[in-house]
Amino acid sequence: MADESSALPIDGAGLMALETRLRENQEYLCWPGKAWIPERKVDGETVTDVAIIGGGMCGMVAWMAMRAAGIERIRILDRSAEGFEGPWLTYARMETLRSPKQLTGPSFGYGTLTFQAWFRAQFGTEAWNKLDKIPRPMWMDYLRWYRKALSVPVENNVSLDLIEPAGDLLRLHLSGAQSGTILVRKLIMATGRDGTGVPNIPAFVKGVSKSRWAHSSDPIDFAALKGKRVTVVGVGASAVDNSAEALEHGAVEVRHLIRRAEMPTINKLMGVGSFGFTAGYGELPDEWRWRIMNYSFVTQTPSPRGSTLRVSRHKNAHFHFGCGVEKVEEAGDALRVHVSGGREIETDFLILGTGFITDPMARSEFGDAVNDIALWRDAYRPPQGEENRDLGSFPYLNTDFTFREKVPGNAPWLANVYCFNYGATASLGKVSGDIPGVSEGADWLTKALAARLYSEDIARHWNDLQAYDTPELLGDEWAASDLPKTAGLAGKVA
Repeated sequence: MADESSALPIDGAGLMALETRLRENQEYLCWPGKAWIPERKVDGETVTDVAIIGGGMCGMVAWMAMRAAGIERIRILDRSAEGFEGPWLTYARMETLRSPKQLTGPSFGYGTLTFQAWFRAQFGTEAWNKLDKIPRPMWMDYLRWYRKALSVPVENNVSLDLIEPAGDLLRLHLSGAQSGTILVRKLIMATGRDGTGVPNIPAFVKGVSKSRWAHSSDPIDFAALKGKRVTVVGVGASAVDNSAEALEHGAVEVRHLIRRAEMPTINKLMGVGSFGFTAGYGELPDEWRWRIMNYSFVTQTPSPRGSTLRVSRHKNAHFHFGCGVEKVEEAGDALRVHVSGGREIETDFLILGTGFITDPMARSEFGDAVNDIALWRDAYRPPQGEENRDLGSFPYLNTDFTFREKVPGNAPWLANVYCFNYGATASLGKVSGDIPGVSEGADWLTKALAARLYSEDIARHWNDLQAYDTPELLGDEWAASDLPKTAGLAGKVA
Protein backbone atom coordinates (compact mmCIF):
# COMPACT_ATOMS: atom_id res chain seq x y z
CA MET A 1 0.00 0.00 0.00
CA ALA A 2 1.23 3.51 -0.84
CA ASP A 3 2.29 5.81 1.98
CA GLU A 4 -0.92 7.75 2.73
CA SER A 5 1.06 10.82 3.74
CA SER A 6 2.43 11.16 0.20
CA ALA A 7 -0.75 10.27 -1.67
CA LEU A 8 -3.48 12.61 -2.76
CA PRO A 9 -6.67 12.10 -0.74
CA ILE A 10 -8.44 10.73 -3.82
CA ASP A 11 -5.88 7.96 -4.41
CA GLY A 12 -7.46 4.56 -3.91
CA ALA A 13 -10.70 6.12 -2.71
CA GLY A 14 -12.71 4.77 -5.65
CA LEU A 15 -14.61 6.29 -8.54
CA MET A 16 -17.53 7.49 -6.41
CA ALA A 17 -15.13 9.71 -4.46
CA LEU A 18 -13.59 10.95 -7.70
CA GLU A 19 -16.99 11.76 -9.16
CA THR A 20 -17.91 13.70 -6.01
CA ARG A 21 -14.70 15.73 -6.42
CA LEU A 22 -15.50 16.25 -10.10
CA ARG A 23 -18.97 17.62 -9.35
CA GLU A 24 -17.43 19.92 -6.76
CA ASN A 25 -14.94 21.22 -9.32
CA GLN A 26 -17.72 21.74 -11.86
CA GLU A 27 -19.62 23.81 -9.33
CA TYR A 28 -16.55 25.93 -8.62
CA LEU A 29 -16.11 26.55 -12.36
CA CYS A 30 -19.82 27.27 -12.99
CA TRP A 31 -20.27 24.34 -15.35
CA PRO A 32 -22.39 24.16 -17.42
CA GLY A 33 -22.31 27.74 -18.60
CA LYS A 34 -25.29 30.07 -18.73
CA ALA A 35 -27.57 29.41 -21.69
CA TRP A 36 -27.72 32.34 -24.12
CA ILE A 37 -28.83 31.07 -27.54
CA PRO A 38 -32.44 31.92 -28.48
CA GLU A 39 -34.56 28.94 -29.41
CA ARG A 40 -35.56 28.62 -33.04
CA LYS A 41 -38.50 26.78 -34.51
CA VAL A 42 -39.36 26.09 -38.15
CA ASP A 43 -42.95 25.02 -38.82
CA GLY A 44 -43.19 23.89 -35.22
CA GLU A 45 -39.94 21.89 -35.34
CA THR A 46 -37.34 22.89 -32.75
CA VAL A 47 -33.96 23.51 -34.33
CA THR A 48 -30.92 21.82 -32.77
CA ASP A 49 -28.19 24.40 -32.32
CA VAL A 50 -25.30 21.95 -32.67
CA ALA A 51 -25.25 18.32 -33.81
CA ILE A 52 -22.09 16.32 -33.13
CA ILE A 53 -21.53 13.21 -35.24
CA GLY A 54 -19.35 10.85 -33.23
CA GLY A 55 -19.60 10.04 -29.53
CA GLY A 56 -16.00 8.99 -29.00
CA MET A 57 -13.21 11.01 -27.40
CA CYS A 58 -13.41 13.99 -29.79
CA GLY A 59 -17.20 14.13 -29.79
CA MET A 60 -17.47 14.00 -26.01
CA VAL A 61 -14.84 16.67 -25.31
CA ALA A 62 -16.45 18.90 -27.95
CA TRP A 63 -19.79 18.42 -26.16
CA MET A 64 -18.19 19.29 -22.82
CA ALA A 65 -16.63 22.44 -24.25
CA MET A 66 -19.96 23.48 -25.77
CA ARG A 67 -21.78 23.00 -22.49
CA ALA A 68 -19.12 25.05 -20.70
CA ALA A 69 -19.88 27.80 -23.22
CA GLY A 70 -23.60 27.74 -22.46
CA ILE A 71 -24.63 25.95 -25.65
CA GLU A 72 -27.40 23.59 -24.53
CA ARG A 73 -29.42 22.37 -27.53
CA ILE A 74 -26.87 19.78 -28.63
CA ARG A 75 -27.36 16.29 -30.02
CA ILE A 76 -24.48 13.86 -30.13
CA LEU A 77 -24.98 10.85 -32.40
CA ASP A 78 -22.88 7.74 -32.95
CA ARG A 79 -23.45 4.80 -35.28
CA SER A 80 -21.78 2.33 -32.88
CA ALA A 81 -23.31 0.46 -29.97
CA GLU A 82 -22.89 2.04 -26.54
CA GLY A 83 -19.41 1.51 -25.15
CA PHE A 84 -17.89 0.72 -28.55
CA GLU A 85 -17.45 4.21 -29.93
CA GLY A 86 -14.17 4.84 -31.71
CA PRO A 87 -11.55 2.25 -32.70
CA TRP A 88 -10.43 1.07 -29.27
CA LEU A 89 -12.36 -2.22 -29.11
CA THR A 90 -12.91 -2.70 -32.83
CA TYR A 91 -10.03 -2.39 -35.28
CA ALA A 92 -7.39 -1.00 -32.88
CA ARG A 93 -5.24 -3.99 -31.94
CA MET A 94 -2.23 -2.55 -30.11
CA GLU A 95 -1.56 -3.73 -26.58
CA THR A 96 -0.98 -0.21 -25.24
CA LEU A 97 -1.44 3.37 -26.35
CA ARG A 98 1.52 5.21 -27.82
CA SER A 99 0.74 8.41 -25.87
CA PRO A 100 2.47 8.91 -22.50
CA LYS A 101 0.18 8.02 -19.61
CA GLN A 102 0.29 11.49 -18.00
CA LEU A 103 -1.20 13.38 -20.97
CA THR A 104 -4.39 15.15 -19.98
CA GLY A 105 -6.31 14.18 -23.13
CA PRO A 106 -10.02 15.13 -23.16
CA SER A 107 -10.07 16.43 -19.58
CA PHE A 108 -10.70 20.03 -20.75
CA GLY A 109 -8.73 21.50 -17.87
CA TYR A 110 -10.29 19.33 -15.13
CA GLY A 111 -7.67 17.33 -13.23
CA THR A 112 -10.42 15.06 -11.95
CA LEU A 113 -11.31 14.10 -15.56
CA THR A 114 -7.84 12.89 -16.54
CA PHE A 115 -6.93 9.27 -17.07
CA GLN A 116 -4.43 9.68 -14.23
CA ALA A 117 -7.15 10.68 -11.76
CA TRP A 118 -9.38 7.82 -12.94
CA PHE A 119 -6.55 5.30 -12.55
CA ARG A 120 -5.24 6.56 -9.20
CA ALA A 121 -8.72 6.75 -7.68
CA GLN A 122 -9.06 3.02 -8.28
CA PHE A 123 -5.54 1.64 -7.94
CA GLY A 124 -3.53 4.26 -6.03
CA THR A 125 -0.26 6.08 -6.50
CA GLU A 126 2.01 3.06 -6.22
CA ALA A 127 0.25 1.31 -9.09
CA TRP A 128 0.33 4.53 -11.11
CA ASN A 129 4.08 4.86 -10.66
CA LYS A 130 4.55 1.28 -11.87
CA LEU A 131 2.32 1.73 -14.92
CA ASP A 132 4.30 2.15 -18.16
CA LYS A 133 1.84 2.64 -21.01
CA ILE A 134 -1.95 2.68 -20.94
CA PRO A 135 -3.45 -0.69 -21.99
CA ARG A 136 -5.78 -0.11 -24.94
CA PRO A 137 -8.91 -1.72 -23.39
CA MET A 138 -8.31 0.29 -20.21
CA TRP A 139 -8.42 3.51 -22.23
CA MET A 140 -11.87 2.52 -23.44
CA ASP A 141 -12.91 1.80 -19.85
CA TYR A 142 -11.78 5.32 -18.99
CA LEU A 143 -13.78 6.85 -21.86
CA ARG A 144 -16.86 4.91 -20.76
CA TRP A 145 -16.45 6.34 -17.28
CA TYR A 146 -15.94 9.83 -18.75
CA ARG A 147 -19.29 9.52 -20.49
CA LYS A 148 -21.00 8.29 -17.33
CA ALA A 149 -19.41 10.85 -14.99
CA LEU A 150 -20.45 13.76 -17.22
CA SER A 151 -23.78 12.24 -18.30
CA VAL A 152 -22.86 12.81 -21.94
CA PRO A 153 -26.14 12.20 -23.84
CA VAL A 154 -24.75 10.13 -26.72
CA GLU A 155 -27.46 8.63 -28.91
CA ASN A 156 -26.06 5.31 -30.12
CA ASN A 157 -26.82 3.19 -33.18
CA VAL A 158 -27.72 6.30 -35.20
CA SER A 159 -26.07 6.96 -38.56
CA LEU A 160 -25.88 10.18 -40.55
CA ASP A 161 -26.74 9.37 -44.15
CA LEU A 162 -27.04 12.75 -45.83
CA ILE A 163 -26.59 16.47 -45.16
CA GLU A 164 -28.82 18.89 -47.08
CA PRO A 165 -29.03 22.68 -46.94
CA ALA A 166 -32.34 24.07 -45.66
CA GLY A 167 -32.11 27.83 -45.99
CA ASP A 168 -29.57 28.94 -43.40
CA LEU A 169 -29.94 25.60 -41.62
CA LEU A 170 -28.94 22.00 -42.33
CA ARG A 171 -31.29 19.05 -42.56
CA LEU A 172 -29.71 15.79 -41.45
CA HIS A 173 -31.08 12.48 -42.70
CA LEU A 174 -30.63 9.77 -40.07
CA SER A 175 -31.08 6.01 -39.96
CA GLY A 176 -30.75 3.27 -37.38
CA ALA A 177 -32.20 3.49 -33.90
CA GLN A 178 -33.56 6.91 -34.87
CA SER A 179 -34.63 7.45 -38.47
CA GLY A 180 -35.97 10.53 -40.18
CA THR A 181 -34.56 14.05 -40.32
CA ILE A 182 -33.61 16.84 -37.93
CA LEU A 183 -32.88 20.53 -38.48
CA VAL A 184 -29.60 21.88 -37.11
CA ARG A 185 -27.70 25.16 -37.23
CA LYS A 186 -24.16 23.80 -36.95
CA LEU A 187 -22.75 20.33 -37.58
CA ILE A 188 -19.53 18.97 -36.07
CA MET A 189 -18.01 15.92 -37.73
CA ALA A 190 -16.13 14.31 -34.82
CA THR A 191 -15.73 11.14 -36.80
CA GLY A 192 -12.20 10.01 -36.08
CA ARG A 193 -9.42 8.69 -38.26
CA ASP A 194 -11.62 7.93 -41.27
CA GLY A 195 -13.93 10.89 -40.67
CA THR A 196 -13.14 12.50 -44.02
CA GLY A 197 -11.95 9.48 -45.91
CA VAL A 198 -11.91 5.72 -46.29
CA PRO A 199 -9.51 2.81 -45.76
CA ASN A 200 -6.69 2.83 -48.30
CA ILE A 201 -7.30 -0.21 -50.52
CA PRO A 202 -4.47 -0.55 -53.09
CA ALA A 203 -5.38 -1.45 -56.66
CA PHE A 204 -3.32 -4.66 -56.51
CA VAL A 205 -6.11 -6.52 -54.63
CA LYS A 206 -8.74 -5.67 -57.23
CA GLY A 207 -10.37 -8.88 -58.39
CA VAL A 208 -8.92 -10.94 -55.51
CA SER A 209 -11.54 -12.76 -53.43
CA LYS A 210 -12.33 -10.75 -50.30
CA SER A 211 -12.14 -13.95 -48.27
CA ARG A 212 -8.38 -13.96 -48.84
CA TRP A 213 -7.50 -10.46 -47.72
CA ALA A 214 -8.54 -7.76 -45.24
CA HIS A 215 -7.70 -4.19 -44.42
CA SER A 216 -6.34 -3.64 -40.92
CA SER A 217 -9.55 -1.78 -40.01
CA ASP A 218 -11.76 -4.74 -40.98
CA PRO A 219 -13.08 -7.34 -38.55
CA ILE A 220 -10.60 -10.22 -38.88
CA ASP A 221 -11.05 -13.78 -37.60
CA PHE A 222 -7.51 -14.23 -36.33
CA ALA A 223 -8.30 -17.68 -34.92
CA ALA A 224 -8.89 -18.83 -38.49
CA LEU A 225 -5.30 -17.88 -39.34
CA LYS A 226 -3.83 -20.57 -37.12
CA GLY A 227 -1.39 -22.64 -39.18
CA LYS A 228 -1.67 -20.23 -42.10
CA ARG A 229 0.94 -18.15 -43.91
CA VAL A 230 0.12 -14.47 -43.49
CA THR A 231 1.56 -11.52 -45.36
CA VAL A 232 1.18 -7.98 -44.05
CA VAL A 233 1.66 -5.01 -46.35
CA GLY A 234 3.33 -2.11 -44.54
CA VAL A 235 5.14 -1.54 -41.28
CA GLY A 236 3.18 1.25 -39.63
CA ALA A 237 1.45 0.86 -36.27
CA SER A 238 -1.69 -0.83 -37.61
CA ALA A 239 0.33 -3.22 -39.78
CA VAL A 240 2.52 -4.26 -36.85
CA ASP A 241 -0.42 -4.67 -34.46
CA ASN A 242 -2.26 -6.93 -36.89
CA SER A 243 0.91 -8.92 -37.52
CA ALA A 244 1.24 -9.52 -33.78
CA GLU A 245 -2.38 -10.68 -33.53
CA ALA A 246 -1.83 -13.19 -36.33
CA LEU A 247 1.36 -14.53 -34.73
CA GLU A 248 -0.26 -14.83 -31.32
CA HIS A 249 -3.15 -16.76 -32.84
CA GLY A 250 -0.78 -19.36 -34.31
CA ALA A 251 0.05 -18.20 -37.83
CA VAL A 252 2.83 -20.43 -39.14
CA GLU A 253 4.65 -17.37 -40.49
CA VAL A 254 4.06 -13.65 -40.93
CA ARG A 255 5.98 -11.66 -43.51
CA HIS A 256 5.95 -7.86 -43.68
CA LEU A 257 6.35 -6.51 -47.20
CA ILE A 258 7.76 -3.00 -46.79
CA ARG A 259 8.24 -0.59 -49.69
CA ARG A 260 10.78 1.50 -47.75
CA ALA A 261 14.43 0.58 -47.74
CA GLU A 262 14.74 1.10 -43.99
CA MET A 263 12.56 0.96 -40.90
CA PRO A 264 11.30 4.40 -39.81
CA THR A 265 12.49 4.95 -36.24
CA ILE A 266 11.78 8.58 -35.25
CA ASN A 267 8.38 10.15 -34.53
CA LYS A 268 9.27 13.63 -35.74
CA LEU A 269 6.17 15.52 -34.56
CA MET A 270 6.42 14.06 -31.07
CA GLY A 271 9.84 15.64 -30.76
CA VAL A 272 8.59 19.15 -31.54
CA GLY A 273 5.20 18.97 -29.83
CA SER A 274 4.46 21.96 -27.64
CA PHE A 275 1.68 24.39 -26.82
CA GLY A 276 3.30 26.77 -29.31
CA PHE A 277 3.02 24.19 -32.08
CA THR A 278 -0.58 23.39 -31.12
CA ALA A 279 -1.61 27.04 -31.05
CA GLY A 280 0.57 28.32 -33.87
CA TYR A 281 0.46 25.70 -36.62
CA GLY A 282 -2.93 26.75 -37.98
CA GLU A 283 -1.79 30.38 -38.24
CA LEU A 284 1.24 29.59 -40.40
CA PRO A 285 1.35 30.39 -44.14
CA ASP A 286 0.40 27.54 -46.46
CA GLU A 287 3.98 26.85 -47.46
CA TRP A 288 5.03 26.22 -43.86
CA ARG A 289 2.04 24.09 -43.00
CA TRP A 290 2.59 21.98 -46.11
CA ARG A 291 6.34 21.69 -45.50
CA ILE A 292 5.90 20.54 -41.89
CA MET A 293 3.13 18.02 -42.55
CA ASN A 294 4.70 16.69 -45.73
CA TYR A 295 7.95 16.10 -43.85
CA SER A 296 6.06 14.21 -41.16
CA PHE A 297 4.29 12.07 -43.76
CA VAL A 298 7.45 11.32 -45.73
CA THR A 299 9.54 10.39 -42.71
CA GLN A 300 6.57 8.31 -41.42
CA THR A 301 5.63 7.77 -37.82
CA PRO A 302 7.17 4.46 -36.69
CA SER A 303 5.22 1.81 -34.88
CA PRO A 304 5.83 1.93 -31.09
CA ARG A 305 8.81 0.01 -29.75
CA GLY A 306 6.64 -2.29 -27.67
CA SER A 307 4.42 -3.13 -30.64
CA THR A 308 7.41 -3.88 -32.84
CA LEU A 309 9.00 -6.13 -30.19
CA ARG A 310 5.65 -7.89 -29.86
CA VAL A 311 6.18 -9.05 -33.45
CA SER A 312 9.94 -9.57 -33.59
CA ARG A 313 10.02 -11.83 -30.53
CA HIS A 314 8.45 -14.50 -32.75
CA LYS A 315 11.04 -16.42 -34.77
CA ASN A 316 8.52 -16.88 -37.58
CA ALA A 317 8.13 -13.11 -38.10
CA HIS A 318 9.99 -11.54 -41.02
CA PHE A 319 10.56 -7.93 -42.12
CA HIS A 320 11.31 -7.58 -45.84
CA PHE A 321 12.44 -4.07 -46.86
CA GLY A 322 12.51 -2.74 -50.40
CA CYS A 323 9.58 -4.99 -51.28
CA GLY A 324 6.80 -2.89 -52.75
CA VAL A 325 3.81 -4.98 -53.82
CA GLU A 326 3.10 -4.79 -57.54
CA LYS A 327 0.47 -7.47 -58.14
CA VAL A 328 -1.53 -10.07 -56.24
CA GLU A 329 -3.18 -13.04 -57.92
CA GLU A 330 -4.96 -16.16 -56.76
CA ALA A 331 -3.02 -19.35 -57.22
CA GLY A 332 -5.15 -22.33 -56.27
CA ASP A 333 -5.66 -22.24 -52.51
CA ALA A 334 -3.00 -19.56 -52.07
CA LEU A 335 -2.18 -16.03 -53.14
CA ARG A 336 0.86 -15.21 -55.22
CA VAL A 337 2.27 -11.80 -54.33
CA HIS A 338 4.58 -10.13 -56.85
CA VAL A 339 6.99 -7.59 -55.37
CA SER A 340 9.49 -5.13 -56.79
CA GLY A 341 12.59 -6.59 -58.40
CA GLY A 342 10.73 -9.45 -60.05
CA ARG A 343 10.36 -11.40 -56.81
CA GLU A 344 7.28 -13.23 -55.59
CA ILE A 345 6.02 -15.11 -52.54
CA GLU A 346 3.03 -17.28 -51.76
CA THR A 347 0.75 -16.69 -48.82
CA ASP A 348 -2.61 -17.83 -47.50
CA PHE A 349 -3.94 -14.50 -46.28
CA LEU A 350 -3.07 -10.88 -46.94
CA ILE A 351 -3.53 -8.03 -44.43
CA LEU A 352 -3.33 -4.48 -45.73
CA GLY A 353 -1.70 -2.24 -43.15
CA THR A 354 -2.04 0.62 -45.60
CA GLY A 355 -3.86 3.13 -43.42
CA PHE A 356 -6.58 5.51 -44.51
CA ILE A 357 -6.96 7.91 -47.39
CA THR A 358 -8.17 11.33 -46.31
CA ASP A 359 -10.49 12.27 -49.14
CA PRO A 360 -13.76 14.08 -48.44
CA MET A 361 -14.93 13.12 -51.93
CA ALA A 362 -15.24 9.54 -50.73
CA ARG A 363 -17.84 10.53 -48.11
CA SER A 364 -21.47 9.98 -49.06
CA GLU A 365 -22.90 12.25 -46.33
CA PHE A 366 -22.27 15.38 -48.40
CA GLY A 367 -24.19 14.12 -51.43
CA ASP A 368 -23.39 15.93 -54.68
CA ALA A 369 -21.86 18.82 -52.73
CA VAL A 370 -18.84 16.67 -51.97
CA ASN A 371 -17.35 18.00 -55.21
CA ASP A 372 -17.67 21.55 -53.89
CA ILE A 373 -15.32 20.98 -50.93
CA ALA A 374 -11.98 22.74 -51.35
CA LEU A 375 -8.94 20.49 -50.92
CA TRP A 376 -5.33 21.41 -50.39
CA ARG A 377 -4.55 20.50 -53.99
CA ASP A 378 -7.07 23.13 -55.08
CA ALA A 379 -5.53 25.85 -52.94
CA TYR A 380 -1.78 25.26 -52.91
CA ARG A 381 0.87 24.16 -55.35
CA PRO A 382 3.94 22.86 -53.49
CA PRO A 383 7.46 23.43 -54.77
CA GLN A 384 9.24 20.74 -56.71
CA GLY A 385 10.31 17.93 -54.43
CA GLU A 386 7.50 18.49 -51.92
CA GLU A 387 4.65 17.01 -53.97
CA ASN A 388 2.38 14.71 -51.96
CA ARG A 389 -0.81 13.32 -53.45
CA ASP A 390 -2.18 12.12 -50.11
CA LEU A 391 -1.62 15.46 -48.40
CA GLY A 392 -3.22 17.23 -51.34
CA SER A 393 -6.47 15.33 -50.68
CA PHE A 394 -6.96 16.80 -47.20
CA PRO A 395 -9.71 19.40 -46.93
CA TYR A 396 -8.46 22.99 -47.02
CA LEU A 397 -10.27 24.30 -43.95
CA ASN A 398 -10.98 27.73 -42.55
CA THR A 399 -9.30 28.56 -39.24
CA ASP A 400 -12.53 27.73 -37.37
CA PHE A 401 -12.55 24.08 -38.61
CA THR A 402 -15.26 24.76 -41.24
CA PHE A 403 -15.09 23.47 -44.79
CA ARG A 404 -14.40 25.89 -47.63
CA GLU A 405 -16.12 25.96 -50.99
CA LYS A 406 -14.01 25.18 -54.01
CA VAL A 407 -15.95 27.82 -55.96
CA PRO A 408 -17.45 30.59 -53.78
CA GLY A 409 -21.22 30.58 -53.95
CA ASN A 410 -21.68 26.96 -55.06
CA ALA A 411 -22.27 25.49 -51.58
CA PRO A 412 -22.18 28.23 -48.92
CA TRP A 413 -23.79 25.87 -46.40
CA LEU A 414 -20.47 24.05 -46.04
CA ALA A 415 -19.45 26.90 -43.72
CA ASN A 416 -21.89 25.41 -41.18
CA VAL A 417 -20.03 22.06 -41.11
CA TYR A 418 -17.02 21.71 -38.80
CA CYS A 419 -14.30 19.13 -39.47
CA PHE A 420 -13.24 18.08 -35.96
CA ASN A 421 -11.50 14.86 -36.99
CA TYR A 422 -8.26 13.66 -38.56
CA GLY A 423 -9.12 15.52 -41.76
CA ALA A 424 -8.26 18.81 -40.02
CA THR A 425 -4.61 17.79 -39.57
CA ALA A 426 -3.17 19.46 -42.68
CA SER A 427 -4.94 22.76 -42.05
CA LEU A 428 -4.93 23.07 -38.26
CA GLY A 429 -2.53 20.48 -36.87
CA LYS A 430 -3.05 17.65 -34.42
CA VAL A 431 -5.88 19.11 -32.37
CA SER A 432 -8.85 17.03 -33.44
CA GLY A 433 -7.96 13.38 -33.12
CA ASP A 434 -4.80 12.75 -31.16
CA ILE A 435 -4.86 12.63 -27.36
CA PRO A 436 -2.26 15.39 -26.68
CA GLY A 437 -4.11 18.36 -28.21
CA VAL A 438 -7.78 17.39 -28.22
CA SER A 439 -8.86 19.63 -25.31
CA GLU A 440 -7.15 22.65 -26.87
CA GLY A 441 -8.86 21.80 -30.14
CA ALA A 442 -12.26 21.56 -28.47
CA ASP A 443 -11.75 24.95 -26.84
CA TRP A 444 -10.68 26.52 -30.14
CA LEU A 445 -13.64 24.95 -31.96
CA THR A 446 -16.15 26.08 -29.34
CA LYS A 447 -15.01 29.70 -29.25
CA ALA A 448 -15.22 29.93 -33.03
CA LEU A 449 -18.61 28.26 -33.22
CA ALA A 450 -20.07 30.33 -30.36
CA ALA A 451 -18.90 33.51 -32.07
CA ARG A 452 -20.73 32.49 -35.24
CA LEU A 453 -23.93 31.69 -33.39
CA TYR A 454 -23.81 35.00 -31.54
CA SER A 455 -23.19 37.08 -34.65
CA GLU A 456 -26.00 35.33 -36.51
CA ASP A 457 -28.41 36.26 -33.71
CA ILE A 458 -27.04 39.77 -33.16
CA ALA A 459 -30.39 41.49 -33.86
CA ARG A 460 -32.04 39.34 -31.20
CA HIS A 461 -29.23 40.02 -28.73
CA TRP A 462 -29.49 43.76 -29.44
CA ASN A 463 -33.21 43.66 -28.70
CA ASP A 464 -32.55 41.73 -25.51
CA LEU A 465 -29.96 44.31 -24.49
CA GLN A 466 -32.44 47.11 -24.90
CA ALA A 467 -35.31 45.21 -23.28
CA TYR A 468 -33.36 44.16 -20.20
CA ASP A 469 -34.86 46.03 -17.25
CA THR A 470 -33.87 44.29 -14.03
CA PRO A 471 -32.48 47.07 -11.81
CA GLU A 472 -29.44 46.62 -9.60
CA LEU A 473 -30.26 49.80 -7.68
CA LEU A 474 -33.74 50.01 -6.14
CA GLY A 475 -33.83 53.75 -5.47
CA ASP A 476 -33.35 53.61 -1.72
CA GLU A 477 -29.58 53.57 -1.82
CA TRP A 478 -29.15 57.37 -2.03
CA ALA A 479 -30.93 60.72 -1.52
CA ALA A 480 -30.94 63.53 -4.09
CA SER A 481 -30.18 67.09 -2.98
CA ASP A 482 -29.90 70.53 -4.58
CA LEU A 483 -26.48 72.00 -5.26
CA PRO A 484 -26.00 75.20 -3.18
CA LYS A 485 -24.93 78.24 -5.16
CA THR A 486 -21.86 78.68 -2.92
CA ALA A 487 -20.83 75.00 -2.89
CA GLY A 488 -17.04 74.62 -2.91
CA LEU A 489 -16.38 78.38 -2.76
CA ALA A 490 -15.49 78.55 0.95
CA GLY A 491 -11.79 79.17 1.41
CA LYS A 492 -11.20 79.98 -2.26
CA VAL A 493 -8.15 82.17 -2.79
CA ALA A 494 -8.79 85.21 -5.01
